[in-house]
Amino acid sequence: MGGNFSRPFAEFQERLASIKGYLFDWDGVFNDGTKSGQAGSPFSEVDAMGTNMLRFGHWLKTGALPAVAILTGEENPAAQFFARREHFHAGYFKSTNKRIAFEHFLKAHGLRAEEVAFVFDDVLDLGVAARCGLRLLIRHPAAPLFEQYALAQAYADYITAHDRHGVREVCELLLGTLGRYDQAIRARSEFDTTYQNYLAGRQQVQTSLYVTRNESIELMQGDLQEGHGKTD
Repeated sequence: MGGNFSRPFAEFQERLASIKGYLFDWDGVFNDGTKSGQAGSPFSEVDAMGTNMLRFGHWLKTGALPAVAILTGEENPAAQFFARREHFHAGYFKSTNKRIAFEHFLKAHGLRAEEVAFVFDDVLDLGVAARCGLRLLIRHPAAPLFEQYALAQAYADYITAHDRHGVREVCELLLGTLGRYDQAIRARSEFDTTYQNYLAGRQQVQTSLYVTRNESIELMQGDLQEGHGKTD
């Protein structure tokens, strides 16, 4: 398809075996980064299904749900809705210095940096990407020099072939590398007891939404719309 590994696949596979958490940037990752005023930037159900299948595959492989969060520099209503609907563990917003939120995520879930896979796309993400155990860069054809820089600095272990639905590409790659692709897809399509057990656990995850203020992480105040319109 045109995706590029920057390290031998056996090493990529070894790193994935140690991953216990998945962190996603939002703008330019779940979408093309286009904003529509206060409505923010949207997401695709194609990518949503990918994240759910990845979490299911991880659960099949390890017997435990991975810690999953969104980490973005903006306060995006669509990202908040998505995180709650999909029962991500957390969403971090207004994180212009993403390393602060990253440290909070690690501490909250008892993780080491090398146990986190990070899906990202641009300059603000590099401080986190430099520390994570697995780094997956969403390719933007308009930014070839940034791609070269990320490779030269060893900040990217895989660069996607696509920018549109890059999250789905990454999730398919990781799920296949875990060796659980066929099992996960079959169980979901049949809605069998294995998938139902996973889903019951996923739905119990209570999403915490945070905002960065004055170099500290604060729980967001106010009621946010919970999403009940779709269950993957």
